Amino acid sequence: MPKLAISNARLIDPKSGMDEIGDLLIEDGVIAAFGGDLFAEGLNPDIENIDANGLILAPGLIDMRVVTGEPGAEHKETLASAGRAAAAGGVTSMVVMPQTNPVIDDISLVDFIGRRARETSPVNVYAAGALTKNLDCKDMTELGLMSEAGAVMFSNGDAPIADTGLMRRIMAYSSAFNALIAHRAVDPDLSKNAVAHESDFSARLGLTAAPAASERIMAERDIALVELTGARYLLDLISSADTLPSLRRAKAKGLDVSASVSINHLALNELDIGDYRTFAKLDPPLRSEEDRQALLKAINDGTVDVIVSAHDPRPAGDKRRPFAEAEFGAVGLEMLLPAGLTLVADGQLDLMAFLKAVTSTPAEMLGLPQGVLEVGAPADLVLIDPAKPWMCNVDNLLSSSRNTPFDGRLMQGAAVTTICAGKIVFDNRSG
Repeated sequence: MPKLAISNARLIDPKSGMDEIGDLLIEDGVIAAFGGDLFAEGLNPDIENIDANGLILAPGLIDMRVVTGEPGAEHKETLASAGRAAAAGGVTSMVVMPQTNPVIDDISLVDFIGRRARETSPVNVYAAGALTKNLDCKDMTELGLMSEAGAVMFSNGDAPIADTGLMRRIMAYSSAFNALIAHRAVDPDLSKNAVAHESDFSARLGLTAAPAASERIMAERDIALVELTGARYLLDLISSADTLPSLRRAKAKGLDVSASVSINHLALNELDIGDYRTFAKLDPPLRSEEDRQALLKAINDGTVDVIVSAHDPRPAGDKRRPFAEAEFGAVGLEMLLPAGLTLVADGQLDLMAFLKAVTSTPAEMLGLPQGVLEVGAPADLVLIDPAKPWMCNVDNLLSSSRNTPFDGRLMQGAAVTTICAGKIVFDNRSG
């Protein structure tokens, strides 16, 4: 593999806190060297060089929550199309959720995802194994075997496990091999048939709604089980300010509890539903502006650990329905970085906190070598223009499905060049 140099870049490494102008050299797919005076004596003309002109060079993003249609619903999204969308969004590693058809609930499906991704995707793809067989919330899967096969975490997708005894057994078993358990904190009875956040706004629209307490109740139960079992637990897709005190108490006790939030819930609120815009029908639902502001603060102060795209592709036919009948979900692989950078530009989100939540922290939680600027680390990198203004147009998205609530929004910041394992997988320097 030929060497690749990137010069005159603003090198940002969220893990170490480094933020300085310098150069970086890639050799054999890994970072060979970097620093402020790396090319002070000139660069070998035989080495391809990207002149960053002061743009940000950071570790490639790691997206811990991506739904695809492969296997079983390839018309929604394939691993190949998701990989192309990821590369365009500066994402170099993504974790595929288990809600495929068939469900990723045994080693053969974990192996399939790995093999298929290596054949078709330009970026790294990892599998999240299902917590229960067929995601039916009844029987625990072979977590240990799937972990050995390469599953980097375990989830029940969007199906919360109401059976406390079953959840305790899952956590106790997973703690024996330090597996990461990601679970949606949703009380299924309080949230039954809900399509929106319970508020005056949803009442005026006449929408069936769920209270924020639904999330807090289940989070409190799960945290109590973590204390009982010693499990590693990720509160998946936190959306409510009401849940944050529970999370802070768990961390203060020293429990291995973390939380993720979708970029949608940092950038949007329930008012973005507008006149029944189904592209903004999400699960969990968009909540109040007060919730959004609290979540932004929680990212900035480190209470919430990870930001995800919550990529969930839906064909037009699934969205062009009355709001109550439309499917939940939005594509996000191409919006994670620019939506975050827009919040940074608006002064709502700290740049280092944002990048840490999409690079080094996910890498540490998943046990991956990516997410850092270190000699010997995989050369998974993204060159970022934080000042580039553009308007989101669904027709320009690379995802097979194009359902995004950001359509028509002005954005600031985008990926310019994405590098995975030392290879350029997306390049928009001329764009």
